[in-house]
Amino acid sequence: MEILIISGISGSGKSKAASFLEDMGFYIVDNMPAGMILKFAEFCAAGNGRYNRVALVYDVRTADSFDEFLDVLSTLRRREYNCKLLFLQADLGAIINRYKETRRLHPLQEQSESLEDAARREIELMAPVRAQADVVIDSTNYSTARLRSELLRLFGGGTAGEMMVSMVSFGFKHGIPLEADLVFDVRFMPNPFYIDDMREKTGLDGDVRDYVFSFRETEQFMEKLRDLLCFVLPLYREEGKTVLVVAVGCTGGHHRSVAVTHALTEYLSSLGYQVTENHRDMTR
Repeated sequence: MEILIISGISGSGKSKAASFLEDMGFYIVDNMPAGMILKFAEFCAAGNGRYNRVALVYDVRTADSFDEFLDVLSTLRRREYNCKLLFLQADLGAIINRYKETRRLHPLQEQSESLEDAARREIELMAPVRAQADVVIDSTNYSTARLRSELLRLFGGGTAGEMMVSMVSFGFKHGIPLEADLVFDVRFMPNPFYIDDMREKTGLDGDVRDYVFSFRETEQFMEKLRDLLCFVLPLYREEGKTVLVVAVGCTGGHHRSVAVTHALTEYLSSLGYQVTENHRDMTR
């Protein structure tokens, strides 16, 4: 069983990290007292695989002293658990700015003279916990997407850095897919609709595909589009994108967009991307 304890400085991104880890399959428990962690670990271990990946958020809200927590952490590491401590931090200026933006009270602010004093006190209090961390992430200059990407890399369980590409064909007369991240218009290509033998077929039929790709401009377009996708997909993945929707449209969504979408799906699959293929308007 994998137990990940998320700790760190208030305002460093622990809540966002927990949310991202939940998307990755972790069972999340926030603000669990140290005295309950061992019992909870035993409960999860007896869950017949239901709680194989657990992430517990533990921070300055839980106790005045971290001695008990450090003892619990040591016990977990001695037992047959894959236990790691993730510690998030940020510099003082970033912490103060984030609290100003959210207008939330710092957990120690009521016992401190100012927000700055509260943040400094917390950094000092959390120092023994940070010293025991297996992984430290400084989120000072992290965007939300970069934090997600880093967590995927570290704790993705074999899926780190992976991104699903959803290829969608559509007809412009039915509207652009609302979920599309990238939209390409192939209405400049010769239209098989005007050939009697092809009108009732789709871009998945061999003769329609051969017709669409028999023109020099189609092949030139495909070459440039392949180059573009090869350039941008790794950048989207690095930024933390988990699903990228690429939409290809023609007039009705029956012929040209279907043929191009299918060809791009095969191409991206050959490069190792996880790709799904959907022809939204093909049967209309």
